[in-house]
Amino acid sequence: MYVCICNAITESELRSAARQHIGDAESLYTSLGRPPQCRQCLEEAEDILEEARCDRQLPACLPN
Repeated sequence: MYVCICNAITESELRSAARQHIGDAESLYTSLGRPPQCRQCLEEAEDILEEARCDRQLPACLPN
C-alpha cells in the first residue's frame, strides 16, 4: 500500500527503512532521497514507523 503518493513510498519500504534509520518520518523520507511534498501522509507514516520499531523493540520505540 502506498503511504506517500507524492513520493511513491510504500508501507513496506517505510517499515524496512525504520529498521535502519532513527528519526521521524520527515527525516526518513529525506534519507530515502524523497523529502515530503504535501505532508498529508506524515502522521500515518509516523504511526507506521513507531509500530515497526516497536515490533523490532528498537530504542526509538516509545510506549503509549
